[in-house]
Amino acid sequence: MPRLSDDFISEIKYRNDLSELAASYMQLKRRGRNMVGLCPFHGEKTPSFNIYTENGSFYCFGCGVGGDVITFVMKIENLDYMEAVKFLAERAGMSMPEDDYDDSVGKLRTRIYEANREAARFFYAKLMSKEGSAGLAYLRNRGLADRTIRHFGLGFAPDERFALGNHLRSRGFTENEMIAANLVFKSRSGNSVLDRFYNRVMFPIIDVRGNVIAFGGRIMTDQKPKYLNTSDTLVFNKSYNLFSLNNAKNSKSDSLILCEGYMDVISLNQAGFTNAVATLGTALTADQAALMKRYCKEVIICYDADEAGQKATARAIDILRRAGLVVKVISIPDGKDPDEFIRRHGDKGHAAFQNVLDNSGNDMEYRMQKLKARYDMNSPQDKLNYLNEGVKLLCELDNPMERDIYASRLSDETDVSKASILEQIKQGMRRKERYRRKNEFSQLQKNISARDDRINPQHAGNLRAVSAEENLIAFLVNNPDKLVYIHEKLRPEDFTTDFNRNLFEYFSVRIIKHQEPMTALSMDFTNDEQAKIVRIVNSGADMPRTQQALDEYINIILDEKAKPTESDIRNSTHDEFTNLFSRLKDKHE
Repeated sequence: MPRLSDDFISEIKYRNDLSELAASYMQLKRRGRNMVGLCPFHGEKTPSFNIYTENGSFYCFGCGVGGDVITFVMKIENLDYMEAVKFLAERAGMSMPEDDYDDSVGKLRTRIYEANREAARFFYAKLMSKEGSAGLAYLRNRGLADRTIRHFGLGFAPDERFALGNHLRSRGFTENEMIAANLVFKSRSGNSVLDRFYNRVMFPIIDVRGNVIAFGGRIMTDQKPKYLNTSDTLVFNKSYNLFSLNNAKNSKSDSLILCEGYMDVISLNQAGFTNAVATLGTALTADQAALMKRYCKEVIICYDADEAGQKATARAIDILRRAGLVVKVISIPDGKDPDEFIRRHGDKGHAAFQNVLDNSGNDMEYRMQKLKARYDMNSPQDKLNYLNEGVKLLCELDNPMERDIYASRLSDETDVSKASILEQIKQGMRRKERYRRKNEFSQLQKNISARDDRINPQHAGNLRAVSAEENLIAFLVNNPDKLVYIHEKLRPEDFTTDFNRNLFEYFSVRIIKHQEPMTALSMDFTNDEQAKIVRIVNSGADMPRTQQALDEYINIILDEKAKPTESDIRNSTHDEFTNLFSRLKDKHE
């Protein structure tokens, strides 16, 4: 990783206050000296995302993400380290230092962006040429106006296997750069490089910063696969991006319309619904839901009416609700998809779809309708089953007025008193809340333990020593003036685990050099290691900062170090074992 000076990184952090930056992506509340909020990186109902204002770090106790302002930008903007630093430098009006460091990965990412941009220009030019006449006719037959084709930068990959590769090579791109962008690939023989996309209508995928990051290509016949998409690259991950979010983020709407395909989004956009987006050939992910939450409060699901579409809708509802979004579901008449519906209504497409939008129900309305359709309401047993399942659904509602409305409907449909239904809901919510808290705490402990095992696999061997080591490291970071005293009592080899030993040495060296201990974490440690360090330092910050506490940590570390290990005992001679036993006996008498 490129090495930037501590002074530069310190200035970046000083000018980009973490709390202020994070507040532009999420809601934060003050809790004592720190800030808390619902984590933007995973769905949760109880805030577990903490910002420690004293040292400019953050940690989520739910998903285990942690670090500094650079790490936060890397995660939330899906950037690498240098891109995040550049993002923050630009935000603060700072200039990056001269490129006297090795930034080969960052330079490759830049070249991929440039190759994708040039490829998009190539595809568009081909679409508008004689070679692309079939592609242009296909798009026009799908009802797209030329201005829409230009707006989305649609294109055509000619029916050749070397066209794009030769073009990019003529523009100065190397074979490795084109392969890294997933625009070409090596043939099985390895003797030639072939275009990934050919004889397809092309859809550029553009991120919220305006970079072309990938492509989707649709074949114009019934051949399979119908769509071919860019595989994951240095600049693209299909699980973290959405088609046309670059357009939707600029709409004036507080909602996003979530579609299944590119053409659905483009048709809606042409009809005036610029807040439409689509997933990229995969089912909706939690990361995509978190991304949408940054730009809207409400998501309107507009999937196909077939069985696969309905299953995808049910799954999406759960993911979006977990992300804290308000969810609605559109039911398009006659089972049409948005593209078909808009085209069928021609010039009246906007008004017709607006009517569908106006009549869309929230996710509970949708699920209650689907639930009722499964039962015969003339059957007493089916009616009871419907009632029990309906009560379970209503237990998910946080709004008491909304619960009241649906309880009334359930009462009318089943001839059971509303009071009885509300009582069942009340009991169900109590059980659910008890289970949620218990499960949340249990899962939190499992997550922390699993992360500890991964980062510091030796920690389980001696929890008492590890706890003292972590408290001492936190004490040192928060009281660097105690370094000399600590080093008079302890040596690095007195630490039980390699991770804590390395951490102790790392912070010691920085303090000796008069460097702020936490400044370079994002340069010197992996994301998982940073999260672990932030948790150690900030958990220990609440511990006593007295000389007595420090001496206690030191004594525990030395005491545990002096204890013989199983290996010591197993491999000792009779005399050595007697000496070990005598030392332990003297120590505890």
